Amino acid sequence: MPLVITSACIDVKDGICTTSCPVDCIYEGERMFYIHPVECIECGMCESICPVDAIRYADEVSEAEQEFVRINNDVFYDADGKLNEPGGWRRGDKPIPDHRAVHEFPRRTIEDKTA
Repeated sequence: MPLVITSACIDVKDGICTTSCPVDCIYEGERMFYIHPVECIECGMCESICPVDAIRYADEVSEAEQEFVRINNDVFYDADGKLNEPGGWRRGDKPIPDHRAVHEFPRRTIEDKTA
């Protein structure tokens, strides 16, 4: 089962998960990070280090967060349905466009992030 990043990452984007990924399959989006569904080797390193507990194996995602299984997958497909395989993310790379569903989430404020 691939790992996915859930809504807890939106507007937080701590990024520590990217430092533990041995294959650089975690990509920065505009408001959150995403795990590439094919590049991920399912080692779980990112899950163990995430400070906001946003990362789960797809089969362990709560019912309320199930749409993020699809979101993490879909964000890597182009309009023609072709999987984009960038070959690894590096700090400083331009963020990938967020999934359209992420754009609909209300913005988090500093108070929301610390609560």
